[in-house]
Amino acid sequence: MANSTKILFIGDIIGKPGRKAVRTLLPDILARHRPDMVIANGENSAGGFGITLEVYEELLKFNVDVITSGNHIWDRKEILESMDRAERLVRPANDPGGSPGKGSIIFECPSGVKVGVVNLCGRVFMEALDCPFRVGLEYVERLRKETPLIFVDMHAEATSEKAAMGWYLAGKVLAVIGSHTHVQTSDERILNGRTAYITDAGMTGPTDSIIGIEKELVIKRFLTQVPAKFEVAEKGLEFQGVLIEADSESGRAVRIERIKERVG
Repeated sequence: MANSTKILFIGDIIGKPGRKAVRTLLPDILARHRPDMVIANGENSAGGFGITLEVYEELLKFNVDVITSGNHIWDRKEILESMDRAERLVRPANDPGGSPGKGSIIFECPSGVKVGVVNLCGRVFMEALDCPFRVGLEYVERLRKETPLIFVDMHAEATSEKAAMGWYLAGKVLAVIGSHTHVQTSDERILNGRTAYITDAGMTGPTDSIIGIEKELVIKRFLTQVPAKFEVAEKGLEFQGVLIEADSESGRAVRIERIKERVG
């Protein structure tokens, strides 16, 4: 369609295997779908937990434009000192005041179209952050002064909280895309004829695993309740995410498509 903008979102990238899946599959996906912008959740892209400046820069070299995060953003302490240099890395906007970095970004596509990106973290079964609904709406109202195209990464554990955010912002933003649970859902749709939504975009990394971690380690933890160091699995690499097409002038989503492709 004329005056359309396409945004590709890459589901949670899990460690080195996830980065390999991006490096291997993204070039062909870009060639086929020709998105104007690529967003990726990278909160687990360094060793399965957290992100570093080195990994951030690696993802940018893979043609990722903006990197969102979530509750594991601070797992790698060195990122605390690097946030000011990671200009296209977004932390949860509802982190308490005083957190380094920024909770939103406006990215200008090569076409000149501007896209606002907001990262929010849920509170159900997760850390007690500020209210994502109130904070999210404040950010959206601020960004709408500059662009009608606003993408929200809702990083949350509970399906109900993600769905609630989708309906809460329906008609106000281009997309509310769920992340964090690493299992791609099949409920992609457009809410109120305007806002693209999916409960979880999935994960990019090893699917021969338990949400990215070696199966035996997770099973042992459930059986014994004894803490153990989790290691990222390596087999069954997949690239998962969604492609969204929008009317550039109105910011209305016209299509959302799940993407799920396997390495090899």
